[in-house]
Amino acid sequence: MSLSAGSEQRSEAAPEAGGKARNLHVLTAAGFRVPEWAVLGTDVFAAFARSNGLAERLAKLLADGPQHGDGRTAAAPGAGEPGRTAAETAAEIAALLADAPLDEAVTDAVRRAYEHVGGGLVAIRSSGAEEDGAEHSFAGQFDSFLNVRGLDDVIAHVRRCWASGFSERSLRYRAQRGLAPSASGVAVVVQRMVPAERSGVLFTVDPTTGATDRFLVSAVYGLGEGLVSGAVDADTVVLDAVTGERLHTVVGEKQERYGAGAGPGCEVRPVAEADREVLALSEEDLTRLHGLGVRVAGHYGTPQDIEWAIADGEVWVLQSRPVTSPLAGPAGRSVPASAEEPRGEPRIWDNSNIIESFSGVVSPLTYSFAADTYAKVYESYARALAVPPARLREVQEWTPHLLGYFHGRVYYNLLHWYRMVRLAPLYPLNRRVLERSLGVEESISDELADTLHPFTPRPGLRGRLSRAYRTAVFARRFLTMRKSVDRFHRDFYRSYEVFNNVDYDALPGEETYRRFRRLQRELIEKWGPMQALDAAILLSVGLLALLTRRWLPDAPEWFTWAAASPGEALESAEPVWALAELGKLVAADDEVRALLERTPDDAVYGALRDAGHTEVLAAVDAYIASYGYRSPDELKLEVPDLHEDPAGLFTLLRGALPGSGAAPHRGEDADSYLAERLRGPRRWVYEIVRRKARGSLADRERLRFCRTRAFGAAKRMLRALGRDLARSGAIEAWDDVFLLRLEEVRGAYEGMIAHTELTDLVAVRRARLAADAALHAPSRFTTHGAPYWSGNLERAGWSATAARTGARELRGTPSCPGVAEGLAVVTDTPRDIGGGILLAYRTDPGWVTALPSASALVIERGSPLTHVAVVARELGIPTVVQVRNVTTEIRGGTRLRVDGAAGTVTVLADPPADTTPTS
Repeated sequence: MSLSAGSEQRSEAAPEAGGKARNLHVLTAAGFRVPEWAVLGTDVFAAFARSNGLAERLAKLLADGPQHGDGRTAAAPGAGEPGRTAAETAAEIAALLADAPLDEAVTDAVRRAYEHVGGGLVAIRSSGAEEDGAEHSFAGQFDSFLNVRGLDDVIAHVRRCWASGFSERSLRYRAQRGLAPSASGVAVVVQRMVPAERSGVLFTVDPTTGATDRFLVSAVYGLGEGLVSGAVDADTVVLDAVTGERLHTVVGEKQERYGAGAGPGCEVRPVAEADREVLALSEEDLTRLHGLGVRVAGHYGTPQDIEWAIADGEVWVLQSRPVTSPLAGPAGRSVPASAEEPRGEPRIWDNSNIIESFSGVVSPLTYSFAADTYAKVYESYARALAVPPARLREVQEWTPHLLGYFHGRVYYNLLHWYRMVRLAPLYPLNRRVLERSLGVEESISDELADTLHPFTPRPGLRGRLSRAYRTAVFARRFLTMRKSVDRFHRDFYRSYEVFNNVDYDALPGEETYRRFRRLQRELIEKWGPMQALDAAILLSVGLLALLTRRWLPDAPEWFTWAAASPGEALESAEPVWALAELGKLVAADDEVRALLERTPDDAVYGALRDAGHTEVLAAVDAYIASYGYRSPDELKLEVPDLHEDPAGLFTLLRGALPGSGAAPHRGEDADSYLAERLRGPRRWVYEIVRRKARGSLADRERLRFCRTRAFGAAKRMLRALGRDLARSGAIEAWDDVFLLRLEEVRGAYEGMIAHTELTDLVAVRRARLAADAALHAPSRFTTHGAPYWSGNLERAGWSATAARTGARELRGTPSCPGVAEGLAVVTDTPRDIGGGILLAYRTDPGWVTALPSASALVIERGSPLTHVAVVARELGIPTVVQVRNVTTEIRGGTRLRVDGAAGTVTVLADPPADTTPTS
């Protein structure tokens, strides 16, 4: 009869010790700090069963018991009665094990195990033979008991562990996985309890996505039972897997702590209010846990799920097991048992940055037009970098699929964007900057990144020569980018004036369609070479970040973005300054100001006209003529711009009135920081790189304004085509055109689709989009094979709803330094913020005119290079981006403190009970 103990130095654990004990043996032998333990092997249970004549009875009960996934065996032929259920089998076995006496040898084995760990308080844990393995985890199938004291209680709980080896849930687990029932029982671990001050779980991989670049730590006060059972809202910290840097923190409520009581089990005590509001772990604790995770995962060679406890200043390892699969979908939604296991080509879908252009549910016409535009532009970009024809055909295989469309939402097909970045040189640097500029939540692994190529690499000398030539072409474009942008800018506006000054509703539909096709060729397809500017931004900002890390190692996180900021000559900020001037004009006339403040938005324009305020009306018309396409959701074809509906302008104009905004406390600026810390030749080199980064970003904003106007012209044309199709009877209403895809609109004018088909398509898609709008969309997910099939979207958690955790401080990426306090205004549309703190899930360029009335800006999805974040830096508005779940956690009316340098959003006071979120 074996008794394996933690202090024994065998080369491997005995097979009868079970999975938990095997892992404890590995950890102990490797020198990790593990509380003293001993295991009663399955041979101890076998001796117990033999001494009581139970072996044959157990075998028969299991043979007659459930062997199917529904937990019930088939009836015997001709019996006419259903078979025995798992519950019935489990109850009968439990009764047998509870009543059978222990002989002297078995009792002695239990006593020696208890004495080996030092007596006193112990944990009694089941250890199944197949538990915690690479194929089957048996997680939660067997029982464990904490704070057991005294030999009699230890024996009683050993029996209960034996019984759990035949529990209803474990029998069902085996049946559902096609595992034969086993009468060998489970081993039992006896382990000394440590007086845990804090406990928790450490995953050395993201348990929801499998991403290996981050660790996840959950922590509570006292014993970890509250966390494991879900009774205590734990702290959660995400750490960078390599550096241990804290990436994200959620402070749980931690209202209770579990500890030892008078008898077996746990005593629950309240946690002091002050302790609830702070992280249970110190920075030193997090550093030690990160180091522990690195060592344990390295020792096993696979990602690990580690149970740990901190007691008397020491970190103890209580258990470690392999992470065999993601535990749940996003937002904690479990994957249905019916969902197929993922197989096929992996794709990563991410809405970072793209949500700035296409938020929420977008129409099929908007998506298909955008996807078509991206495909044409990036194919043209590859041509501009001299990709040879044979390789260009490979590029054309993935450029049409840079975007994906799921339940009406637009996502980046992220792996293709890494391929696109690799068209330019310095891929390792550029892909890191790409991730920061897009604002993606997590990086892909280096191993995966290395496999992504825009086309099959040529081996040998020819391949090296081809890469060298492409690098030379890129270098020439990089060095002459300003001239190229100036030339494109000039040519663009020359063509744009031709397309813009046309009444398309007065033209025949066929003529409007021909002009639309011409617009695609002249304004959109020629955009490709300008995408070298994005590569120039990645390269110059990346070099600037490298120099900052080397020469200014103590620089705050916001500094590089502020140093690269283009300056006040930013073309995209022009609508802000123009709106401010319009606000001054309105404020100078008390009658006009009163009219604006008391009149509904959709009636202001008419009221100004009727009251004869011609000067103000002319200024409004001039603003709309210049900036009417720069409006919320400007790239969504179905959303009217200010030309069509000027009401939104008057909402923003109220916030631009003098005295209506806030005066935030600006933090330190990049120029003063540099002047104090960097001089001489290093400063000269730094400024050369900085000028390139600033100039590239300024040029990008100029091109984005061009894009706005190109989409605006396309929007006018496609609306006119909708009215033409409605007049011809192809669709019932003109705005049904947005429920068609671009290829179907083309088909109507090119003779490739019958008009009679379109009304049916419209009806189906209208119903589908209405249902899609009710779904909660994950920000990032992975699919395998055909994305809509094989349980891919079920695993992604599309039906889940987000819930508040009660966190009092949220962290994001610092974007503009400065501190502001005020009331949260949570909104999904730009509006007068009234000096409050603007919180948005996402923004788009049309939001810039809402910034002057905000004291701070907090964006859930975005990056420091998001258009609105760039403009906010020019206005000196404290800004934090990439603040996960901020629009879920924070309600309108909450008093906040935003620190744009530290990247923190702190709750100072909850809103009144009757305050509802502002939208």
